[in-house]
Amino acid sequence: MARIDAFLKLGTQQGCSDVHLAVGVPPMLRMHGDLLPIKFRDLRLSELEGYIGEILTRNQNDLFNKGHDLDFSYVSGDGGRFRVNVYRKETGIGATFRSIPSEVPTLEKLQLPPIVTKLCDFHQGMVLVTGSTGTGKSTTLAAMIDHLNRTRRLNIISLEDPIEFVHASKNSQVIQRELGTHIPSFAEGVRAAMREDPDVILVGELRDAETISMAMTAAETGHLVLGTLHTTSAVKTIDRIIDALPVEEREQTKSFLAQSLLAVVTQVLVKTADAHGRMAICEVLMMTKAIAKLIQTEQTHQIPTQLQMGKDLGMQLLDQALLAAISARTVDPDDAYNYATEKRAFQKYVTDTSMLPKIDAPPAAAAASGSGS
Repeated sequence: MARIDAFLKLGTQQGCSDVHLAVGVPPMLRMHGDLLPIKFRDLRLSELEGYIGEILTRNQNDLFNKGHDLDFSYVSGDGGRFRVNVYRKETGIGATFRSIPSEVPTLEKLQLPPIVTKLCDFHQGMVLVTGSTGTGKSTTLAAMIDHLNRTRRLNIISLEDPIEFVHASKNSQVIQRELGTHIPSFAEGVRAAMREDPDVILVGELRDAETISMAMTAAETGHLVLGTLHTTSAVKTIDRIIDALPVEEREQTKSFLAQSLLAVVTQVLVKTADAHGRMAICEVLMMTKAIAKLIQTEQTHQIPTQLQMGKDLGMQLLDQALLAAISARTVDPDDAYNYATEKRAFQKYVTDTSMLPKIDAPPAAAAASGSGS
């Protein structure tokens, strides 16, 4: 058993999402969003190099020695599965281990909006799950794949970097391919997948123009494409796709979004009311004729109004979802305030008043206070 497994086991037992190891500081655990140190000495360079070296393959070690960061999956001695990033920094090396649950969570367990389950009923088009790093995008997509796997008879091809949740084929066939191991790039993976009789293609990240273009082609030609982007709202997602492709393809891209984009689900992870976990809170865009027209006429700044009024279609702004979760007493109102866009509506729920903006007293009031002292 690798020595690093002891830290990973401790983190798993504590219910943490990530284990951080870096030279010059003790090992740290990410617990419900907060980073907490383990009671251990500061890690030395030679010590951490030894820990990491025990779990790298020869090829990974060669790549790392050439200056590359590493992204890979690791299964510890007791069967725990982790997504790993190994990197170099000013004082040496560092590594982050993201814990992957042994069982794929269901959409119901994640308490996602019911519309997310309905998105799995589509047969073609594109569904995007977006958010910043560490907001649970991969978990949501894994739950969607699991739902498709259990309820439909499909050929599902998943392109990942690296493979996180492992899906056993049930009613569907699930083929998981890993960047760098099975495919040279996401774009090449999509190109190959389209020759493999797919019904569903999951693209781990739409990270460049070529991948976006290939994913769009797949969605237009009769496949259901699921993908992620590191964007923090539905509007920013649409703008990112339009801006990512060449100017001469702008009209074609807007046309694709209007016709083939089915939905954008943007999520954040907010502490639960009991402080014992975090839950996904989602902004949801469903494509409608009105939103399609706003995209084609480059008036995406008006889309939030459509989300606000589209409750009957399953749409909601992030602020609406946060306020509903506060009212249902499922999330910590202070943490919800941190994620809110228009914070004024959340101020009355905040329990830690130090978080609220400070308002200077008017000059007259200040003078009156001074004269009475």
